[in-house]
Amino acid sequence: MSIIRAMPILLVKDPEASAAFYARLGFDCHGFFGDPPGFGVIQRGDVSMGLNRVDVPGPWPKEAWAAYIYVSDVDALHAELSDEVLPYLSDVRDQPFGCRDFEIEDIDGYCIAFGQDLVTESGLPGLAASRGRG
Repeated sequence: MSIIRAMPILLVKDPEASAAFYARLGFDCHGFFGDPPGFGVIQRGDVSMGLNRVDVPGPWPKEAWAAYIYVSDVDALHAELSDEVLPYLSDVRDQPFGCRDFEIEDIDGYCIAFGQDLVTESGLPGLAASRGRG
């Protein structure tokens, strides 16, 4: 038995508005549950996130990631998202923990990081070192 993936759940004011925001980032919406919509799932590639409606979301700490999403080419994704008007888009940077990443802020104030593993001078392969454990 092994754990195969995780799905962060974001607490949002309006799941449909949040899904529309993430659609601009290339995520597909897989429908909503409830009337009014209370929960939806968005997905891009193998990454899924839940959007769960709450009456009083946030404010969320700006310095804390809600999700860290691994990508194969962080620079290409950053260039793609640079064409979008986002509340916040950081520069791409190499991190001391062995990843190259950037952050966005979504319409609910969540900080979402996108990154890829690097092999650093110390030989550490970023956060990929934990892969393969079951």
